[in-house]
Order: sequence, then C-alpha cells, then structure tokens
Amino acid sequence: MAQSTFNNLDPLSVARSTINGNANDAESRLNLLELANEASIVVVKQASDLSGILLSNVVYFIDGIIDMGSQSIEVPAGGLSLVGSTFDVSQLTSSAAAYTMFTSPVGGSGNLLGKDLAFETSGAGSQVFDLVSATGFDAFEFARINFNNCSSLGTVDNYRQGLEEGSGRFGGSPSLTLKGAWLGGYRITTSIVRGLSGIMTAPLFSAGTGFVMQSRFLTDINCDLPTLAAFCDFSPTNFPNPSTLQIQGAIITRDGASNANDANITPNVAATDLCSAWRDNIGLQNTFIGGVSVLAIEAETVISAINIPSVIAGTWVPYDLVHFDSPANGQLRHTGNDPKQFRVTFDFVVEGSSGDSYEIRLIKDDGAQTLVFSQTRVVNNLQGARDVAYYDATTYVELNKNDIVFWEIVNTSSAANCTLEDGSQFNVEAR
Repeated sequence: MAQSTFNNLDPLSVARSTINGNANDAESRLNLLELANEASIVVVKQASDLSGILLSNVVYFIDGIIDMGSQSIEVPAGGLSLVGSTFDVSQLTSSAAAYTMFTSPVGGSGNLLGKDLAFETSGAGSQVFDLVSATGFDAFEFARINFNNCSSLGTVDNYRQGLEEGSGRFGGSPSLTLKGAWLGGYRITTSIVRGLSGIMTAPLFSAGTGFVMQSRFLTDINCDLPTLAAFCDFSPTNFPNPSTLQIQGAIITRDGASNANDANITPNVAATDLCSAWRDNIGLQNTFIGGVSVLAIEAETVISAINIPSVIAGTWVPYDLVHFDSPANGQLRHTGNDPKQFRVTFDFVVEGSSGDSYEIRLIKDDGAQTLVFSQTRVVNNLQGARDVAYYDATTYVELNKNDIVFWEIVNTSSAANCTLEDGSQFNVEAR
C-alpha cells in the first residue's frame, strides 16, 4: 500500500481496519478514533511506506507487524513520529545481519518520538539506532514500547533529552550507547528487563565517546542482568553536576539473584560518588550523604581569655565521607548541592578546670562564620585527677555547596585551658 493519509479515507473505516481484532480493547479503539480525526496520519503497512525522505509533519501509524528486511528508516532533521495500537500488534522487525533500523542523514536528525510499538533487530551485528542530533536540542522519547531480541539498541549521539516510559527489553543484548554532549537528561521509568542473552557482555547503558550529561539520568528500572553484563559503565566524569546519576526505587538482579555488593553492576561508579543519588533500591547500594569525624589524638586547647572562643585542638580523623570532604583538621565540608538540610549529632568529653563552665559551639563557615548551636556544661569535680564534662545532643544545619562545619570551645568562667578527649566524635547526615 502506498503512503496515504486519513484525509483521503473515511476516518471511521480506517480506524476499524487498524484495530486488527482488538475491537474489545476500548483504549486502542479510542486512540485509533482520535488518530482518525487528525489531519495528517500515514498508515504504514509495509517497509516501503517508511522508505525515502519521510515527513516530519505527519504521524506514521504502524499497522501490524512489518518486516523491514534490510531497509533502514532515516529520521529527518525535522523529526519523525511513530505510533501503533499496542506493542503486540504494531511492530517493526528485521532479522537481517549488520542492519540498522533508524539512521540519520548527513547533518543529523530531529526528534524521534514513538508510542505503543515494538522493535526487533535480531540479526548478527544489527542495531535499532544510529542517530545523531541535528541541533543538540532534539528529543528521543518513547512510551509503552518493547525491544524484543535486539542484538543491540545502538547509539544515540548529542540529543538534548531521552525518555522511556513503560518500556521493556526482552531477550537479545539490548545495550544502548549514549554519546556526545547531552544538555538535558535521560529518564527510563516503569520499565522492565528480562530474559537477556546469557552471552551478553555489553552494559545495558553504555557511555560512548565524549558522553557528558548536564542534567540527570533517572531510573526506577526492574532489571535482571545476565551473568557478565553490567547495568551501566557510566563514570563520574560523565555527570559533572552533583547528584545527577539517580537510581531510585530500582530492583536489579543478576540471573535472578539480588546482590547489592556485585561490583560489576556499576563497575565505574559507586553510590558514594558525588554524581550519585541512589536510594530505596533492591540489589544495588544506596547513597547515604554525610560524614563522621573522630578525635584520634587529643591535645590541650589553649584558652586565651575568658569568653574568647578557640578552635578545639587535637587530631581529627574523618571517615565515611559521602558528598563531604575534610579541607582542614576538624572540618567537614559539603561538596554536593542536594540535600541541604542536615542532622548533626555529637558525643564529646572535655577535661578542664573543676567547676568551670565550658561552652562548645558548632560553627558554619559559608564565607562568614555563624554560630549554629551551643551547649554549656560545668566540669565535674570527680574523684582523682580527671575532671570532665559530658556533651551530647542532636542539632540541625543547612549546608549549601562548599559550606563547612567545625567546633569551637569557650571557657565562660576563667582562662583555664581544656582538652577534648580522644574518641569524641561528631556526625553529619542528611535529614
């Protein structure tokens, strides 16, 4: 059948003819009737209907399971829109070797948009996509689509944004390579991956040449990986902004088993990296933002005068730093930009002059130093030479990127020195 639009046919007849036995499928019937009322719908019944220079101001309706053979579909600079009735009924397939289903012309492609479809490229060395954006501002978006038995999903280069909603990857080795500069992000949600080839070694998502994503890659995927394949081979250099590699609410297994300590799920990036924001996952580690600093070697803090604060002396050892670092002894610095609200807990023992009151102070340095919290205790006159006061509490602080917290101490009774005992510690963690 040659290309034809609904303008040249009775809309209700076309809708009925394309339901393909799904007369009881109310949603499909409604979708098709809506399509029938559009001005520019091209009904695709055979591969030749998707040959040559395609139009960007029409929607191509995939009517049935169409074998593309060795014929590629060139996505024009103005973009291409494809729809189907369901991913069971409307499919584009090819078993040809070394075949690419969607290609770009010289100068690149525009948006590629699709819904209610399935794609299959099962031939050796074949792939679904080899696309380059014409402008760097184009979109690659699909809803309710399946990739069946694909040897590879191929490469998408320099697009602004990508979206998969309700997608499935079933069988084959459906690795997708993201390449070049992406000014936006990529979201794959309500998606499932099952039954992949046991010999698949390529990651499900791969970083191609020059891949940098300025916004987020977000997924809540339900994915079962084969024995040797990774979920992604992304690295922190691919995500220059903090907390933009977001794996949240995902379920990831390998050969049906869950193992959050499987280092090959994300071999080049960890939950603790600055780019990572992973939470509520099963089978994958989560990101717990914060850090701890422990006084390992105590030293006397010199009090210059009554009511004059001094930075607490001693050697502090930081550990479990996630989106935090320690730029100087006793300091913890927030290196991310989200979250901003933090809980600070501490447990200090201060040895000082018996009967004197000592005030500890949590200081935030954001270019100017401000008092966040203070607690005052009187040094107890204990039996023996050791006279101490005990400090512990929980407080809260807002930390933007590069804000620092540290502790000072003040003797409000005299100029007597004091010593924070080793083992004292404080913890900063996201609320």
